[in-house]
Amino acid sequence: MRRFFTLAVLALAFVACSQEQIIRVPVPARPAGQKDVIGLTAPPLDTVRIGVVGIGMRGYHALRVLPAVPGAKITAICDLREEAVKKGQERLASEGQPFAQEYYGEEESWKGLCEQEDVDLVYICTDWLHHAPIALYAMDQGKHVAIEVPAALNMDEIWALINKAEEKRLHCMMLENCVYDFFELSCLQMAQDGMFGEVLHAEGAYHHDLNAFWHEYWNNWRLDYNSKNRGDNYPTHGIGPICQVLNIHRGDRMERLVSMDTKVCNGPKMMKFYAGKECPDFAQGDETNTLIRTAGGKTMLIQHDVMTPRPYDRLYQLVGSDGYAGKYPVQQLCFNQEMPEEVDAEHLPLEKIFTGDELKALMDEHRPAILTEELEARAKQVGGHGGMDFTMNYRLIYCLRNGLPLDMDVYDLAEWCCIAPLSRLSLENGNMPVEVPDFTRGAWNKVQGYKHALAD
Repeated sequence: MRRFFTLAVLALAFVACSQEQIIRVPVPARPAGQKDVIGLTAPPLDTVRIGVVGIGMRGYHALRVLPAVPGAKITAICDLREEAVKKGQERLASEGQPFAQEYYGEEESWKGLCEQEDVDLVYICTDWLHHAPIALYAMDQGKHVAIEVPAALNMDEIWALINKAEEKRLHCMMLENCVYDFFELSCLQMAQDGMFGEVLHAEGAYHHDLNAFWHEYWNNWRLDYNSKNRGDNYPTHGIGPICQVLNIHRGDRMERLVSMDTKVCNGPKMMKFYAGKECPDFAQGDETNTLIRTAGGKTMLIQHDVMTPRPYDRLYQLVGSDGYAGKYPVQQLCFNQEMPEEVDAEHLPLEKIFTGDELKALMDEHRPAILTEELEARAKQVGGHGGMDFTMNYRLIYCLRNGLPLDMDVYDLAEWCCIAPLSRLSLENGNMPVEVPDFTRGAWNKVQGYKHALAD
């Protein structure tokens, strides 16, 4: 397959447009006979039989969370390392689950899992390089796929996943857990209820000092990837929740982006310490910022920093015509007060700020239908990033069991993952604006407004 970043493509990508330059990214024609999968449904599954590929940090964690979800059954597990599979079996046994079929020892042992008859959903938790290849093969075997973040690393993989999901009419979902955090879910509901007026700007980020975690990535694969790839390599936690608020490909779409990054400082030090080798040409800057404008005139700011000691946050800010929401460092909501009949310069209305108990009461008042008190309590009990992992897996299995559209589709996957290759393209070409492709190929306005599906 022709790689995306070729000199030929770049030579043709620069075009003049109203005295500005923009890098236009081609949209391949949809294969003949295919159509979009917006609102895709599949026959309901009474029990969702799951094969988990990759029993590292995320896969091992999934073996604890998935058995707690009604209707989920793990029937197969796979890892290159036999010891990881055996550890996974121990985890399943501790959760009262039966023995799962094992696959290990060969680079492509996962193919056997994808071919296994009693697997409905292939749940992919490997290193990033294997996400898309496994998902494509699994869909060829007639399986739905759920892929850890980021699901795709470049435009070739993104379009391949879209085309395969459309061809096979199968669900292809990225496991973006941050859209299920309770604050984000409540703010999404408040936005849908009109509490913020028109949301004009939103911010999201992945600020996470990974200095204490690099050693947990087998064979140093994650730090090695960052050393070779410039740009926002991990955008989905930040962009996912705000894309839902802004109804991306549900009435609006991302139109263009521009990225800037800082100089490289800490990356080579990390490589020296964790990998024991010099890396003077480390690619990823310590901080990357990407600004995006939508067709509807909204803006987004996405940040990435895994190299500095700044405190963890995902930023999450919504700026509306009538209100504001911010999650870090303190959760707060802010709303305009009604204007007085007469202007009094000394007593102009001030915004009303909600924090603490007032904020909780307001969030409870706008509790989304999918987040029942029972589900929230269960999610907090099972855990996983404060409960959002359980909520994500519960919703995935719930929708598959009820034959409903999933909360996130393959176009969400594409839009959230494309920030990595497109930010790289902007950075490597002097911070030029880059056009964001319409991954729906014309269907981005087909549905109006983001909605969670519920069974009757």
